[in-house]
Amino acid sequence: MGLDIDRFLCEVNEGLLCCICKDVLEEPLQAPCEHAFCRQCIQGWLINECTCPEDRQTLFLSDLRPLFRYMRNDLARLRLRCQYFDLGCQLVCTMDSLRSHESTCDHATVTCPHADCALTMTRRELEEHVLLCHVRRSGGPQDRPSANASSPSSEECPMGCGSLLLSSRDKESHNCIAELRTTIEVLRAELMCQVDDQRREMSARLDSQRAHMVQREAALKNQIEALKTEMGQLSEQLKRLMELEAGRGRELDRLTAERAELKAILNQIQQRQAEDGVCPNCSCSGKSRVTNV
Repeated sequence: MGLDIDRFLCEVNEGLLCCICKDVLEEPLQAPCEHAFCRQCIQGWLINECTCPEDRQTLFLSDLRPLFRYMRNDLARLRLRCQYFDLGCQLVCTMDSLRSHESTCDHATVTCPHADCALTMTRRELEEHVLLCHVRRSGGPQDRPSANASSPSSEECPMGCGSLLLSSRDKESHNCIAELRTTIEVLRAELMCQVDDQRREMSARLDSQRAHMVQREAALKNQIEALKTEMGQLSEQLKRLMELEAGRGRELDRLTAERAELKAILNQIQQRQAEDGVCPNCSCSGKSRVTNV
């Protein structure tokens, strides 16, 4: 899917809009007919179709190419708000830096990495929540802080691990190594989530590619069968033409023989007339009498 056009600070050229979702292009690809699409949009379309959604020209996934350089430059220069604008993020950046910012935005919504805690919060609140969640998980009910309680003596660990010490009990039981291990586990959980997301995305792309290849193979088989049928028809036509040519040859041979036969008969008639003294050019006799005057 593309980027919501309402997030952009200036008017966006129609050529930079996806022909399917009508939003601003995200990971754009271009067809040979020069229509542009978001990668996810066109891949989803080509699972069930083999044509361009705009002009219905034949289109396969392998035909898609990167967007023209000048269009990519126009996209890169567009300025837009972070997707967490409604949650308080005021950053305005270009398309080039958008993805890196949103992956680390403090206003992004995340879930506590502890398996038995399903709370969601912003990324900027995660560290403090993990510490409190760790205290609740490791301590008894009497150690759980009230939701509305505030500790005036809260301070960061003087050893530099960055943990927030909320009470004197926390200061006594605080272990920098354990806290750092917890932080590492949080980071590892976030990394595993990102890896899982990328794995699911790659799997979806592979499934899309596989479905596309199966569809294209079926289309090629249909084309091969159509070509075989056409070749059979052409072979039959050629066979009929050869039979007609052979018939014409036999007819020509027959006419040639008849002509030779007629010519022989005519020669015989002329020879007989010459022997009988008949003029071959008229009906008068060669022995016609001459009358004396």
